[in-house]
Amino acid sequence: MNAPAHSTGAPRHRMPNRGVRAARRAAVSLVAVAVLAGTGAGWVSYHGALDGITTSNALEGGPVSSGDTENILIMGLDSRLDQHGNPLPEDIYEALHAGDETVGGYNANVLIVVHLPGDGGPATAFSIPRDDYVELAGCDIDPCKGKVKQAYGWAYQREMETLESSSYEDPSANEQQAREAGRRAQIATVRNLLGIPIDHFVEVTLGAFFQIAKAVAPITVCLNADTSDPYSGADFHQGVQQIDAAQAMAFVRQRRDVNDENFTDLDRTRRQQAFIAALVSALGQSGALSSPGKLRELLNVTKQNVALDSGFDLASFASRASALTGEPPTLYTLPIKEFGQNSLGEDINIVDVPTIRKIVHDLVSKDDSASSSTPTSKAQKLNGHGAVLDVVNASTYSGLAAQLEITFGAHGFTEGQIGDGESLAATTTIDYGTGAEAAAQSLADELGVIAAPSAEVVPGTVQLTVGTDFPGDDYLTESGDATSSGSESGSESGSESDSASESTWDSTGESTEETTASTPVTTVAATATGTKSAAPTDLSQMKVSGIPCVK
Repeated sequence: MNAPAHSTGAPRHRMPNRGVRAARRAAVSLVAVAVLAGTGAGWVSYHGALDGITTSNALEGGPVSSGDTENILIMGLDSRLDQHGNPLPEDIYEALHAGDETVGGYNANVLIVVHLPGDGGPATAFSIPRDDYVELAGCDIDPCKGKVKQAYGWAYQREMETLESSSYEDPSANEQQAREAGRRAQIATVRNLLGIPIDHFVEVTLGAFFQIAKAVAPITVCLNADTSDPYSGADFHQGVQQIDAAQAMAFVRQRRDVNDENFTDLDRTRRQQAFIAALVSALGQSGALSSPGKLRELLNVTKQNVALDSGFDLASFASRASALTGEPPTLYTLPIKEFGQNSLGEDINIVDVPTIRKIVHDLVSKDDSASSSTPTSKAQKLNGHGAVLDVVNASTYSGLAAQLEITFGAHGFTEGQIGDGESLAATTTIDYGTGAEAAAQSLADELGVIAAPSAEVVPGTVQLTVGTDFPGDDYLTESGDATSSGSESGSESGSESDSASESTWDSTGESTEETTASTPVTTVAATATGTKSAAPTDLSQMKVSGIPCVK
């Protein structure tokens, strides 16, 4: 294939029996894996609740991570069929605004790799923009380039054509064999792009997404502005709002905005991440999974719409997930170099593969290094260097600013001013004045946020603005009453990735691929607004905590 033509109080309930508890854990575990690793705790036994889920040998013979480190690929298929090739329920097609089972193919429109550090540190996840133009695995020509999402569908189609031309006729068996070819190609394509092993995978269809959303609805989301898109059916107002399952489909599938000509497919990716955070929040609050009948329905739907690799031990994973640290996972959207077109005139994302590998390598290495530190050693690393700390409480927790002054004052910060924000902020930010960079960066490392210089902050001072994504419960004995608001704000990083490094993986997790970055990349908060909002060329990050406001 040709290279691209570039263009630029609750009532009491009876305790559930053992079987119901096991089923509930099973359902939550599947949701957690399918959405993001590490969203819950206490999943210990299944008692056959997961029998019947499609398993795959697509990873057989592939490279693996060393130690207890795991990389899990989540593939969201745009197929209008379930795992067995059967049509989905009619209400899903109505919610899609994009046709029935005769429309769509096997594009992997959602590609997220979840990295679990070997020593139980917080998860990190990378979203790959679906139109990234890369070399596809499993092709019968060399080189074979296409959109990263197309690897699955192209391999599926080639295998299906071969099977249909043979004398063996079993539509169900052919479907599964063709899907296996698609999985192998998609996994290999992602593995080659990122330069890391894939240890497990979860394949999810639209049916699973819709039914999970239906089970936990209403789901609270937040947008930075009014938005509308007749193609996806999206029609949302600015601020915090609750949506149902049909609206959730529109929320994560919107790729245009009649109010914003700069809305891109990467904004759609950040929508998906925001929905993950919202779904995690909803799972913690919804009573939908307390109903045995609802659980059975959800598990049956999941069995129809989810596939796992045969080596994925869900019981072991569930036990490990329950032991993960309380720090929320971080979601990244990988950057592109520029927009372009291929020889057919199709829109594509032109990417710098060495830069992508460098970003992933650095973040994964950082996670694995940090996970080996004890909580005590982490606390000892925080050093305020005598800088003045001002805290603005723009969260839903009462008294948090005063508590943070006490907490961080014990680590070298000088007590400064505290106050409440004029409105709630969706994102926690750190700004610093001249001479306070070291203190600001130390605090940013402690909190997992981005520090940025600001001429509006007094020299020698660090200003911490606490948003609704801040884990206030970790710092307060008792949290204030939570309220909701439509306010939002953003943050930006001016830091750039290092220019060079050499390390990726081979079959034992050792390095073999080039990871030298050739393009400087800026890290920006995915919730930032206006001129600070993430550009397609930026690496955006989002914490899976609270309800993030996005574009």
